[in-house]
Amino acid sequence: METTQENKQQAPASPKKTNKTFIIVLILLVIGGATFGITKYIHAQHHEETDDAQIEANISPVIPRVSGYITRVAVSDNQKVKKGDTLLVLDDRDLKIKLEQAEAALATAQSNLGAAKATTTAADLNIASSQANISTIDAQIETAKINVWRTTQDYNRYANLIKDHSITQQQFEQVDAAKQTAEKQLQVLVEQKNQAARQTNAVASQSHATSQQVSIAGSTIKQRQVDVDDAKLNISYTVITAPEDGLVSKVNVQEGQFITAGQSLFSIVLDQDVWVVANFKETQMDKMKIGQKVMVHVDAFPNHDFEAQLSSFAAATGARFALLPPDNSSGNFVKVVQRLPVKIEFKQPSDSLVKQLRAGLNVTVDVHLD
Repeated sequence: METTQENKQQAPASPKKTNKTFIIVLILLVIGGATFGITKYIHAQHHEETDDAQIEANISPVIPRVSGYITRVAVSDNQKVKKGDTLLVLDDRDLKIKLEQAEAALATAQSNLGAAKATTTAADLNIASSQANISTIDAQIETAKINVWRTTQDYNRYANLIKDHSITQQQFEQVDAAKQTAEKQLQVLVEQKNQAARQTNAVASQSHATSQQVSIAGSTIKQRQVDVDDAKLNISYTVITAPEDGLVSKVNVQEGQFITAGQSLFSIVLDQDVWVVANFKETQMDKMKIGQKVMVHVDAFPNHDFEAQLSSFAAATGARFALLPPDNSSGNFVKVVQRLPVKIEFKQPSDSLVKQLRAGLNVTVDVHLD
């Protein structure tokens, strides 16, 4: 028994068996990892990818131009509308009253214009009458001057005859009286002409003033017409229509609600081409160019990749358009990698699947740098 135990102790230890399966698996893992790394490296040399990207579309806000109470809401959530379709109707009774007031003011201004024109016409007639009167007086003055000349000649002849006692004193006095009467009559006519001239000037001044009133009345009419047009325009604003074809977002207004001018009520996503805005790191921009091919993978359609192309680069990084843009000159500086928005357009915007894309969907883009 002791001999058997000694033989066991003196027997040499058998060598461990090598695990060939482990070695094969290890080699395959090393080869697979190397292949994956090389493939990714080669792919990275010819592609730039990012998942910081979304579908974008034109969104038009519905904003009223006048304030008022809503009398009718003609659309509902997610409803498809055409350009010109009625969205909301506001109460227009107050605006109609303002229109009537503006129209009444316009009628008054037109009446004032008619009165001013009538006054101007009367003044023009007075001027014509005064001028005719002056012409008549001028003719009478010429006749009076002839009479003065004739009586003066008679006076001179009778003055010589009275010296020779060829005529009586009575005859000479009659000629002298006729001469004085003709001179006085000429003076009266001259004064009448001056008076008529002054009256004509006064009437001309009045006519000029009334002409100014006509101009003022015409300007007032234009102002009142503008008020009428403005009132009509405001009434047309009480019917809010769709600016373009599209889909209505969630409608957050109700009938009877008071809304103010400039208030954003809801939005319409327009039925136009959608596109992708991808935010690439600034370290990815060195080889990217406009026109490069892009493959777009939309999370909503995992089994389909969309073909697109790089359209344009934003003018500044997204941080510059933030409400509070960073100011690196103040405080301690910490360098942060910036992202630049890049616009990507689909090559087949009329594709049925592209038409199903909605703004805000997450996508992954792959830019082919070759």
